[in-house]
Amino acid sequence: MRPAWDNVKRIDDAAQNVAKFVFDNGTAVAESVLYKYPDYATRTVICCSTQSGCPVGCRFCGAGDNFVRSLTADEIIAQVEHSIEQTGIQASEMKRLQVMFMSMGEPLLNPKGLVPALRQLYQLYPNAALLISTSAPMINYEWVREISMEIPTIGLQFSVHESTDAARDALVPFKKKLNLFQIATEGMIWHEVTGRSPFFNYCAHDGNSSTEDAERLWGLFDPLIWNATVSVVCERSEGMPATNEHQRSLASDFSLKLVERGYDVRVFDPAGQDTIGGGCGQLWFVQKWMQDHPDLARPSIGRGLPVVHAPTNAA
Repeated sequence: MRPAWDNVKRIDDAAQNVAKFVFDNGTAVAESVLYKYPDYATRTVICCSTQSGCPVGCRFCGAGDNFVRSLTADEIIAQVEHSIEQTGIQASEMKRLQVMFMSMGEPLLNPKGLVPALRQLYQLYPNAALLISTSAPMINYEWVREISMEIPTIGLQFSVHESTDAARDALVPFKKKLNLFQIATEGMIWHEVTGRSPFFNYCAHDGNSSTEDAERLWGLFDPLIWNATVSVVCERSEGMPATNEHQRSLASDFSLKLVERGYDVRVFDPAGQDTIGGGCGQLWFVQKWMQDHPDLARPSIGRGLPVVHAPTNAA
């Protein structure tokens, strides 16, 4: 492994075939999650961090209260290399390999680390899908389009999560972000220049899973251009159940509403949520690191705002 990290902790959920890695070098912490479906040769998925902590402050995310710094290209690449080494097989032997920049941090707020990492990862693993998941900060998206045209394996997903700007502002308090119409516009432009379909990601919960929500999304995101991901809500707190059947049912039912409106939909229900914090935004071990390093963990815009928890009622 590259010398970017001098301490790596592995946490396994053997029953669900998922492992989490916590990387530490004294100045930053990162988490990556390694999945196999059902084995590494068939499909390997790696979710890695692009920042230590996050300045965006999403209220469902365990890193939403603190920000340390952006990660270097070497620190990003080392997470992927280490994860692949742990599989015991060569990346070239994997029928499907997906590297998702969605564990911790906002990738598009770290172009100095992300862009060289994308180029090197494409050289190292030309068969890997390199998937950028973003909360849509208000930046110049020209460089995003340029690197996506340069590297044909790059995919783009926008974390939408709500069907109205007011609801999304409460969930994602970061001020300098695109509104839903602007996201739809940027995705359309990206589609035009790359020929690939962007995704919007939607966390279905009791307050945003109606037919009206589906209609609003359909009015914004053209299903001829966009694909959809519907995510099961994950708990950011280790002491609470990560999910329940009610949450899974909500995601499944809402995905059907989107299918009826012409979308290609995938449901994201990550393994290891309840045992090792394998789901998006949980980051249990990072939260402990932040508590132990108050000199490095600066408050994000989310600090002090209400935390969004998954409902605990069962259907």
